[in-house]
Amino acid sequence: MDIRKECERIYEDVVTLRRKLHQHPEIGMELKETSDIVCSELDKLGVPYRRLGDSGIIAEIKGEKQESSHIVMLRADMDALNITEETGLPFASLNKGKMHACGHDMHTAMLLGTARILSENKKDFKGTARLLFQAAEEISDGALFLIENGALEGVEAGMGIHMDPFAETGTINAKPGPDWAAVDRFVITVKGKGGHGALPHENCDAIVAACNIVTNLQTLVSRETDPMQSLVVTVGSFHAGTSYNIIAETAVIEGTCRCFDPETYEKIPSMLERISVNTAAALKCSAELTLERLIRPLVNDEKMYERLKRSAVKVLDNENDFQLAKPAMLGEDFAEYADRVPCVFAHLGASGEYPLHSSHLVFDEKAMLTGMACELQFVIDSLEEA
Repeated sequence: MDIRKECERIYEDVVTLRRKLHQHPEIGMELKETSDIVCSELDKLGVPYRRLGDSGIIAEIKGEKQESSHIVMLRADMDALNITEETGLPFASLNKGKMHACGHDMHTAMLLGTARILSENKKDFKGTARLLFQAAEEISDGALFLIENGALEGVEAGMGIHMDPFAETGTINAKPGPDWAAVDRFVITVKGKGGHGALPHENCDAIVAACNIVTNLQTLVSRETDPMQSLVVTVGSFHAGTSYNIIAETAVIEGTCRCFDPETYEKIPSMLERISVNTAAALKCSAELTLERLIRPLVNDEKMYERLKRSAVKVLDNENDFQLAKPAMLGEDFAEYADRVPCVFAHLGASGEYPLHSSHLVFDEKAMLTGMACELQFVIDSLEEA
C-alpha cells in the first residue's frame, strides 16, 4: 500500500467531512450530532464499533495479512469550545457560541480517513487497529470515560495527534518524555472577621490574608521546587469585599498549577495546603483549599517516540519535516492513556496565524494529509513489530 497516495485519493472527502464537523461543534460529554456523523461514516465503511451514548465511540479494524492478537490504539478528540467563531469561513459554526477552535474537528476527520484506508486495505496489515473517538477533552472527562468502558483493554501501544497552528504544514513534531503538563485547579477560600473599615484592629481582614497567600504561593516555584523542574502557579481570579469601607470577611482565590515532573506533581497538594492554611493563620484568618487534579503530566514513552520517528520519515516529504517538539504547559487528557499504555503524542503543523482557542483560528487543511499518513504508518508498523 502506498500510504501517501491513499491519503491523497481520499483527501477531498476528508475535507468535506472536516467542514461538516466544523459547522456542528458540540461541548463536553454530549456530542449527538458529532457522534451521528462519525457513526454514519463508520457504517458506510462497515467498521464495527460501540457507541457509548453521545459520549464516545470505540471502533476496531482487524487486519487480514496474518492472524495476530495485538492491538494498537489511535485516538481523536471530538469536542469543541464555548467560543463565538469570527473566522468568516464559508463553513463556520452554525451552533451559536460554540466553535472548533482547537482542531478537534480535524482530528476526528483524519481518524475517519485513517479508518477508511485501513478498512479498504486489510490485507496489508495484521492485528487490530482500535480507533477511539473521544468526547470532553476540553473538560478532562473524556479519556477516563473511555478507559472505564474498556478502551484500553488489550492495547499494547497508542498514538494521539494535536494540531499546531504555529508549525509549518507538512511537519510533525514530538518528543520523548514529558511533553504537555499536568493541570490542577485550586480554590482557596479565606475566612476572617468583617467589620467597619475605620476599626481594623477589631476585625480580621480576609483580603490582607488572601493577598499574602497569593504572594507566598510563588515561593512554591522559587523556593520549594528544584530549579531544573518547571512549575507554574497562576492566580487567575480574586473575589472579595462588598464596599470600600467594609473589611471583607471572605476572599476567594482561584488558580492553576502546572508541571511536567511526576515528583513535583505529587507534592503540589501538600504545598498548597501548607502555604494557604499557615499564611491565613498568621493573620488571624482561616483558609480552606479545594483542589481539582484535572490532568496528570503527559509523558511520551521513549520507544513509542522512536517508533513514530521511524514511521513518520517513511511518509513525510523530507525527513527533516519530523522535528523535536518543545514541551508546553498546556494540558491534554491523552495523558490518561499514556499513563497506562506506552504511547506517543504528536503535534501536527498546520500553518495558522492565531493560537489555539482563538475565535479567529484557521488551519491549513492540507495538514490532514500528513496527519493521516503518520497515523497509518505508525499503526501498521506497530502491529508489524509487535
